[in-house]
Amino acid sequence: MARWIRIAETNCNDSTREDEFNEWYDKVHIPLTLKSPLGIVAASRYERLNPKKGQGKYLAIYEIETEDMEKALAAHIAYGTRLIEKGLHSSLLELVSVDNFRKIDPPPGGYRTA
Repeated sequence: MARWIRIAETNCNDSTREDEFNEWYDKVHIPLTLKSPLGIVAASRYERLNPKKGQGKYLAIYEIETEDMEKALAAHIAYGTRLIEKGLHSSLLELVSVDNFRKIDPPPGGYRTA
């Protein structure tokens, strides 16, 4: 099974409602995203200390296991559309960037410090 990570940089588009945004992200968005057909096995979030213009203040990293990323992404997009139609999306979410990376297996013996 191929392993991937999906990274998403986001912002809250209303700084006075940042607590509400983070509560929605943690209690609604992440749990629903973990149920996506994308093959997500784990998720974690980070906050950037000093975001610059054009950067996301928040970073989500999703660990994925799938053999067919293109097919999984198509199913994930359809799933996301259904969630939006059900009103489970937050108008506070500003998506700055999203990308997918396939894991490169380490060489024999792995990566080690000297």
